[in-house]
Amino acid sequence: MAGTGIYIVIIVVVLIFLWIIFYFIPVGLWFRALVSGVRISLLQLVFMRWRKVPPSIIVNAMIEGTKAGVHLVRDDLEAHYLAGGHVQQVVHALVSAAKANMDLSFRMATAIDLAGRDVLDAVQMSVVPKIIDTPSVTAVAKDGIQLIAKARVTVRANIQQLVGGAGEETVLARVGEGIVSSIGSSHSHKAVLENPDSISKTVLGKGLDSGTAFEILSIDIADIDIGKNIGAVLQMDQANADKNIAQAKAEERRAMAVALEQEMKAKAQEARAKVIEAEVQVPLAMADAFRAGNLGIMDYLKMKNIESDTSMRDSISKSGPEDKK
Repeated sequence: MAGTGIYIVIIVVVLIFLWIIFYFIPVGLWFRALVSGVRISLLQLVFMRWRKVPPSIIVNAMIEGTKAGVHLVRDDLEAHYLAGGHVQQVVHALVSAAKANMDLSFRMATAIDLAGRDVLDAVQMSVVPKIIDTPSVTAVAKDGIQLIAKARVTVRANIQQLVGGAGEETVLARVGEGIVSSIGSSHSHKAVLENPDSISKTVLGKGLDSGTAFEILSIDIADIDIGKNIGAVLQMDQANADKNIAQAKAEERRAMAVALEQEMKAKAQEARAKVIEAEVQVPLAMADAFRAGNLGIMDYLKMKNIESDTSMRDSISKSGPEDKK
């Protein structure tokens, strides 16, 4: 029994040792690379393990490149992997570009990949253009009619501009701006509805793909709808504003007239008060004149007669024709 246990332990140790050997020395992977025409030494595969680079990724990439006629360097692939790149995607893109007779170097492909873009998708978009639908773009023609347009933009990836070039959002924004500018310069919304391709030609001729990662192939107006009569709305708003201004000015004039009337009433009351005060002083002045001998009794009687005559004339003038009869 003791001997059997020792044999089992030895077998387990041997298996573990063999697993460690084959893990660090991937003989099967080396043999597959050898029969595929890829020259790589076992020592380099071991070093890849120590450099934390999966040998299978590098070997598979080199096998794919060799079979497709794309020259790849092992050190370059390892450097791209250690930089955080996607080796398989880059190799797929290089093979696709080679089959499509596109000029795509390994340096450019890795730069695109490290920039965060899908290099394989970019190559495929260069071969098969992509269609982007713009959101609804609202613009107003010179006659004040609002138009709502939708466009369909056909783009192709520009490989040389993928690094540092603007994305789809910029292309859509520029196309929308071009549509607004084109509709806004039209004298009538009817002209736009009758000839929508004029918008496409105007927008396409502005070079909107400059500085972007795409090349605009065509811009097609998919739909145009009529919106509000913005001109009429603005005129109504202006009329309401003018009315409110006129009402405010009229209210201001009325307030000023009321204030002036109140001021005149106050002045009239002040004048009446002065007259009453003066009338109160008349008897006192007459009494002083009697005492001083400056006014006689005959003068006083004459004054009373004059006052009576004046009162009678006032009453006659104020009475109507029927009172006179």
